[in-house]
Amino acid sequence: MQKTIFIDGNSLTLEQVEKVALENYEVKLTDKAIEKINISRNVIDKLLKTDQVIYGVNTGFGYLKNTAISLEEIETLQRNLIISHSTGVGEHLEKKYVRAMLLFRANALSKGFSGIKLETVKMLLDMLNLDILPLIPSKGSVGASGDLAPLSHMVLPMIGEGNVLHKGQIKNALEVLAENNLKPIVLQAKEGLALINGTQMMASLGTLTLLRAKELIEIADCVASMSLEALIACKNAFREELHIIRNHKGQVHVAKNIMNLLKDSKIIDSNCHCNQVQDAYSLRCIPQVHGAIRDTLEYVEKVLSVEINSVTDNPIVLPETEEVISGGNFHGEPLALALDFLAIALSELGNISERRIERLVNPTLNNNLPPFLAKNSGVNSGFMIAQYTAAALVSENKVLSHPASVDSIPTSGNQEDHVSMGSISAKKVCTILENIENILSIELLCSSQGIDFREPLQPSPKLQSIHNLVREKIPSLIEDRNLSEDILKAKNLIQSKGFVGQIKQIVL
Repeated sequence: MQKTIFIDGNSLTLEQVEKVALENYEVKLTDKAIEKINISRNVIDKLLKTDQVIYGVNTGFGYLKNTAISLEEIETLQRNLIISHSTGVGEHLEKKYVRAMLLFRANALSKGFSGIKLETVKMLLDMLNLDILPLIPSKGSVGASGDLAPLSHMVLPMIGEGNVLHKGQIKNALEVLAENNLKPIVLQAKEGLALINGTQMMASLGTLTLLRAKELIEIADCVASMSLEALIACKNAFREELHIIRNHKGQVHVAKNIMNLLKDSKIIDSNCHCNQVQDAYSLRCIPQVHGAIRDTLEYVEKVLSVEINSVTDNPIVLPETEEVISGGNFHGEPLALALDFLAIALSELGNISERRIERLVNPTLNNNLPPFLAKNSGVNSGFMIAQYTAAALVSENKVLSHPASVDSIPTSGNQEDHVSMGSISAKKVCTILENIENILSIELLCSSQGIDFREPLQPSPKLQSIHNLVREKIPSLIEDRNLSEDILKAKNLIQSKGFVGQIKQIVL
């Protein structure tokens, strides 16, 4: 299998991002990208020989934009930019996010509008391909001028500063570069800004969260369908005729998906006359809720697909006219809004899942299942407190889903007087996603236990295959035990490639 991806600034896909971030695919520049990078750099070199004042090339930064910098001080200016802007705090970003950041920055620079040297872009790719990963604190970006602090930490090892993660160990960057026959780069005019003006941190967190969310929505359809089985729900609510007259794409898809998943279910067919007339919203409105979430994911995917192939630094170089112009492409607003929307959508996925968990364990709502799904309830509490955990996670998500993008605190002497806070949007959605995995894990445990109680009636063949996977790892709850271990096992299961692969085989 070909394990090299070529980038040109225009054609990077989310699937390729996943290969690079999670599977360590090699990344190289196309010949066309190399040509564009060189042309753009030549413009900067040519303009340096004139008296033209160019922001960030021969001036200070931000509020200091009017401070002139001599040619003799340009290298010092660029180095100081990286060192002074490395002010991040908090836990370091996970390896996968750092790999995506390196990829995204190199891809943006390869479009040929940044005036950076080819050697500098190649250094980014050398670090990525050799798995020399900068230690990047997760906090400190306000999302304009992009992710300045995180990206500065990303650049530190390139100039021989800071520490890196390499072969599972934290080491001095300069030593690791030497071990891999690399020399620190000396940043020239414009290069520091070209490297750190951008949205690559928020884009990396957002993209990898979205990719997992796309898997989770498929898992959620299956888990919800198992809850329908356990509660012996009426399937009329999922008939196609009902959904095409509203005709939201996601809703129609989910309804078809659920009907497909419930096909030939002996449990559901035992309720063919739907004596309860209609089920609660958390059951019959699954297509409307899960469908709207799918539509949201599609929107966020469009935004991210554009962003990871965009120029996001400032100023930009226009090679055809040999101009350098200032703008605001580093502003994270497009991502901040999209990721806040993603946070809201994922929170709703958890909200409705928790309501199904409540119905499964509540003896007044669960259609004659034992109280709290416990055999010999009273002596055993069953899944009573597992629902508490789901409720706690849902409540946390409600707080986290408050949009970060509506906040702005001016920076740099009020020169940067409106910022996106997009990195906070991105960090929040990562936490929400982890909470959703735990909530769905709890629902999976409860629905599987409910299906056990419906024997000898069997669920549909497709959902039986999922039930079998659960029971291979987690036995039915006969008497009380430490359920946190079961929840962790269920979470590990839904994160596994085997489980995801099985889901992909049975969903539409």
